[in-house]
Amino acid sequence: MYCANCGVQLSDGQKYCPVCNTRAYHPDIPESNASPAYPNKEFQSEEFNRRGLLFVITILWFLLFSLPMIFELAWHATVTWSGIAAGGVLLAYILLILPSWFKHAPPIIFVASDFAAVLLYLLYIDLQGGAMWFLSFAFPVAGALGIICCTVVTLCCYVRRGYLYIFGGALIGLGAWTSLIEFLVWYTFGVVSPVFWSACSFATLFVIGMLLIVIAIVKPLKESLKKKFFLG
Repeated sequence: MYCANCGVQLSDGQKYCPVCNTRAYHPDIPESNASPAYPNKEFQSEEFNRRGLLFVITILWFLLFSLPMIFELAWHATVTWSGIAAGGVLLAYILLILPSWFKHAPPIIFVASDFAAVLLYLLYIDLQGGAMWFLSFAFPVAGALGIICCTVVTLCCYVRRGYLYIFGGALIGLGAWTSLIEFLVWYTFGVVSPVFWSACSFATLFVIGMLLIVIAIVKPLKESLKKKFFLG
């Protein structure tokens, strides 16, 4: 007798394939109590010590975080550029490594914490330079983008339907976000663009977003596109 899925040879008493775990019983073949041809144990790959690797990476990251400030304190007894460098290293750890410590945490927690970390880092840079652009530029720009991303992630995780509506609305929101950037560049830095580039990006994203929403509303069009592009 052979496995119908992977073709490995089975004995008469084998009830499940030891390789792919496919049920070997066939209604036309009487079951036998003979001993199986293979040992009754699961085939497991070598376990990977994920937390051990993360611990090593964290130690290395802590060294990268500490060394710039240690060197500057030793040479100049102050923290200026090294604080910005160390903050960038810490921000990279929060964005890239920190989510790996948690397997089943909701993604919205990491998205929100990432944007909070970005805002704190930008605030630190603003305070170090004394330019005073955080409240009038960085905070509304990063905050608005964070709201859009958090909304999309939350809806995708908990609603689990209407993705065309979600991404269509997100594209329209991103178009408005580009207009916000151009306005705040003028308001904060006094830079006026003669081209009004945000109008082009807003129009493009608005049209694409509305197209996704129209496809979601018109069911025959949606089904036709799914069949045409083999989406379902």
